[in-house]
Amino acid sequence: MTKQGGRYASRIGPTGIMGALGLLLLLFLAACGPVIWGADASHLDVAAAQQGPSARHLLGTDSLGRDMFARVMAGARLSLILAVLATALGSAAGVLLGAFPTVLGRRGRRAWESAMNTAIAFPALLLALCVATVAGVGAKGAVLALALATAPNYARLTYTLASSVSGSDYVSAARMLGVSRARLMLRHVLPNIAEPLIVTTTLQVGGMLIALSGLSFLGLGVQPPSYDWGRLLSENVNRIYTAPAAALGPGVAIVVAGLVFNALGETAAALVRDDAASSARDARPRRFAGARRRTTAGGLPRAGTTAQQTAVPAAGPDAYALRVHDLRVLFPGPAGPVHTVRGVTLDVRHGETVGIVGESGSGKTLTAMAIAGLVPEPGQVTADRLEIAGRDPGTLRAPERRRLLGSTTAVVFQDPLSSFNPALKMGRQLTEASEAHLGLPHAEAIRLAQDRLKQVRVPSPAIRMAQYPHELSGGMRQRAMIAMGLMGKPELIIADEPTTALDVTVQEQIVRLLGRINEDTGAAVLMISHDISVVTSLCRRVVVMYAGRIVEDVAVGSLLDGPAHPYTEALLAAVPHMGNDRDQPLATIPGRPPQSLELPPGCAFAPRCRFVSDKCRGEQPPLEFRDGRRVACWHPRPPSPADRTDTTTTKAGPA
Repeated sequence: MTKQGGRYASRIGPTGIMGALGLLLLLFLAACGPVIWGADASHLDVAAAQQGPSARHLLGTDSLGRDMFARVMAGARLSLILAVLATALGSAAGVLLGAFPTVLGRRGRRAWESAMNTAIAFPALLLALCVATVAGVGAKGAVLALALATAPNYARLTYTLASSVSGSDYVSAARMLGVSRARLMLRHVLPNIAEPLIVTTTLQVGGMLIALSGLSFLGLGVQPPSYDWGRLLSENVNRIYTAPAAALGPGVAIVVAGLVFNALGETAAALVRDDAASSARDARPRRFAGARRRTTAGGLPRAGTTAQQTAVPAAGPDAYALRVHDLRVLFPGPAGPVHTVRGVTLDVRHGETVGIVGESGSGKTLTAMAIAGLVPEPGQVTADRLEIAGRDPGTLRAPERRRLLGSTTAVVFQDPLSSFNPALKMGRQLTEASEAHLGLPHAEAIRLAQDRLKQVRVPSPAIRMAQYPHELSGGMRQRAMIAMGLMGKPELIIADEPTTALDVTVQEQIVRLLGRINEDTGAAVLMISHDISVVTSLCRRVVVMYAGRIVEDVAVGSLLDGPAHPYTEALLAAVPHMGNDRDQPLATIPGRPPQSLELPPGCAFAPRCRFVSDKCRGEQPPLEFRDGRRVACWHPRPPSPADRTDTTTTKAGPA
């Protein structure tokens, strides 16, 4: 026995063992019952009719003298086949119905939900009786009736599970790559919800067996001369007081078979829960000390210490990898639209590295997702101008838009574990972009994927491509995520907090890797992080966001010499460094960021600012150029002399 096999065996427990033994017995009866006991089950002996139990007839005989024990053993095949068939039809129909809404729009999904809620509210047994009556008395009608009666419940379960998976990062990545909806469902959603569906199906077999026996007992199921356990129980229930063994035999068989399938389902559910808990424990990031960086006196790495910066091309018609003017993202709310991103204007040149920083909820990630076309419904994105590599995605047809976003833009998501589909091997996921957009054959796409893994310094790429995401370390998964973005020809790389779930040693490696890719390919990098020290170690410019707006856009050198906005100053002061006095508490920003529903009329930072005035509380400051930087503040901090001289050569920002 393998190590994993022994581990599973030790976790099955007595219930699982009894269920497994019972399943073997049922399979034996289904396969060999009619062969062994078929002749005795059909042999007529009127002289021995309705006899009680004896050594010759363990359960007695029926009204025609047929051996009841033999009939119970032989009837197992038809009983089990009908139960499995009804379960298979019901689950298949339910899965298709549950997956169907994913290809519909918002109105279509609402109509589907209403229809399913109505179907689920209708009693399943009553629906089965109606369908069985309409379809006709017999085994086929009973199977069809129960399959249709259980399909709505499967559909609701499938829809709920699919909805929880459809918001995952790997589904968003596949959608951005232009994967069709049908392929998205079959390849990325259904494999990841298969386990709970299988567990539910196993449990359902036992219930379906009892339901089919009930229909046969009522005369709506199996008809003579065929027989199942429900039919046998119906024929002998009137003798329950005179010869109870003849009626108890099929009844006990029904109960035992139901318990066997319930035990198997419960065991499977326990194994799934244990595996999920184990995966969650294994996925916890491990922290290691000892990473060292070259820092300034304030604890921030100097720009360019991890990678050489590429010279920014001169301004021209195609000098920008990204141009965004007045970007807004809103969601419907109970009191009207909720504006989560409010008028962001940002231009990024080819080869430039720009960082976006801010506290949680500042809108930095939602800004990046709006640029990449990944804002979930019912969010609405508007902009006066939104161009990626000189093209506006909003003016393109759907195939061209997917090709632009899937090949020209690369997104590195925050959590490398949830960014990959756990049900697919790495190679299959890496080759998807090049097959979908570049039209490469599978063999050539595999070679390209291996080259990209080598480019991001993943050892043994052929081995890694044959592994599942959970078999790779956190840093290796993040490198593979970057390699996936390089499968096309990206001109813009959006890194959404790519170092958050990694230990500090691997963080340094990922930052260096992004800098090297920026230098080698000339792709612009938009780095999103709440850690301003990580951003300043990679980026040429830093964009500070607060409450959905840009409050400062400044070159890194000027930022380190002195921020202009009080919020940026507070962020820098909150970064701990080795020179901190251990006897003093760490610096913090008083108060909390405002919620999108309760934004003040003036400057959003006013309630937390130590330089606040009446003008700050009443008027929102515009984002304007001041001393070589963009800042939105009524009382900006004056730049230092070094900052004044530096901005003549490092000025960067939207034209």
